[in-house]
Amino acid sequence: MTTDKKSIKVRIFGSEYPLRGESEEFTRRVATYVDEMINTIHGKIPEQPTLTVAVLSALNITEDLFKERERARSVSSSVEQELDLMTNHLDSILRET
Repeated sequence: MTTDKKSIKVRIFGSEYPLRGESEEFTRRVATYVDEMINTIHGKIPEQPTLTVAVLSALNITEDLFKERERARSVSSSVEQELDLMTNHLDSILRET
C-alpha cells in the first residue's frame, strides 16, 4: 500500500520550505511550532546569528520532547501500578467467592 504524501509550503522564520508529511494539518502544526520557537528565541536575543537562534531553538524543542517523553513514561508507570492494584484486588475478591 503506497501512501501519497502531499507537498505543502510552510514559512519558518521568513523562509518558505516545501515539506511532505502524512497529514497536511500535522505538518503545518509542526512547522508553526518551530517558527514560533525560533521567533521567541530571536526575540530574546536578536543580535545572535540565525544559526545560533536555530540551534538554541532546536535545543528548546528537544528539551520539550524529552520532558514529554518522561511525563508519558511516568503516566504509563502510574497506570500500570493502578492496574496491578486493581487486578490483585479483583483476584482476591474472586478467590473469596
